[in-house]
Amino acid sequence: MIDPGESLGEMLNHALHILPVALALVVPVVAIGTGLLYRVRRGSLTTTMTVLVLVPILAMMTGVLGVSGFMFNATLTTMALVCVLVVLVTLPVALLLGRAIARRSVWEREARERERAAEASRRELVAWISHDLRTPLAGIRAMAEALADGVVSSPQEVAGYAHRIGGESRRLSGMVDDLFELSRITAGALRLTMSQVALQDVVSDVLAAQTPVAQRKRVRVLANAATAPVVLGSDPELARVVRNLVSNAIRHTPPDGTVAVELGVDGRDAVLAVDDACGGIPDGELTRVFDVAFRGSSARTPSPSGEAQVGGGLGLAIAKGLVEAHRGRINAHNHGPGCRFEVRLPLVTV
Repeated sequence: MIDPGESLGEMLNHALHILPVALALVVPVVAIGTGLLYRVRRGSLTTTMTVLVLVPILAMMTGVLGVSGFMFNATLTTMALVCVLVVLVTLPVALLLGRAIARRSVWEREARERERAAEASRRELVAWISHDLRTPLAGIRAMAEALADGVVSSPQEVAGYAHRIGGESRRLSGMVDDLFELSRITAGALRLTMSQVALQDVVSDVLAAQTPVAQRKRVRVLANAATAPVVLGSDPELARVVRNLVSNAIRHTPPDGTVAVELGVDGRDAVLAVDDACGGIPDGELTRVFDVAFRGSSARTPSPSGEAQVGGGLGLAIAKGLVEAHRGRINAHNHGPGCRFEVRLPLVTV
């Protein structure tokens, strides 16, 4: 043992004699701890932190006991007691710290995954919108040049070109409106003016506006309201939800098909269901129908007339955002000859 009264040289000499013994005792403990850390590297972070705390303390106790020859005097007993107390204090801290770091790591990993998904969605949106904006713009430019160059001159042809230019302009305006609405939803800038809204009136107004579109496509639109539920919401936004769902159903239903709109109550929820005859959506795509820019037109029954699909694939994403802003839920599943989009909104509580 080193005497405190020894000179520095004598202390160093004793330390050099003790060092090989201490290393011979400590190195195996450290090696076992390293192996244990390697074994649990894929386990929980809490286990790893516990091993990291215990290994140096056990190595120190082993070295001290070995060098002292297990001769328990007052000093050695005190040191062993201090080591035990250190373990009792640091081990719970290590467990708590490990769990906190694990939760943070999981949160950061999920945040990175959400960020990557959002970035992929933004790239997909830019690709879709760029394509969809170029198509009507190219048509408008070609028709405008034809009118300016006098390629078409008869009043009937000029009126036809003007009508088509107006249609393409309305399509562009609708896409810009969708982008603006989606940006408000995703940025959290949507502000709703809440009031009691009768869903039956909202559905009736939307169907009155969408019926001419359905008639041009020879699609039947049926409405059935078992009750007249009242919800707390914003009338324009709820009308947009219904309009997006109904227009989407009409768009993907082939001629002579049927779109059915049902309104009812289930427990404390008002339920709006829109059925189409799109032919169904593959199960792998059902979870993506509300993603931004997802249209999945290749999986649906194509229009026999070959007419272009109107819209930028934002309608269902906007509908989902607006429903969730009303503390509601929206889902889609295959039903009968097509799909059913179901919206649940909390009823007004008296």
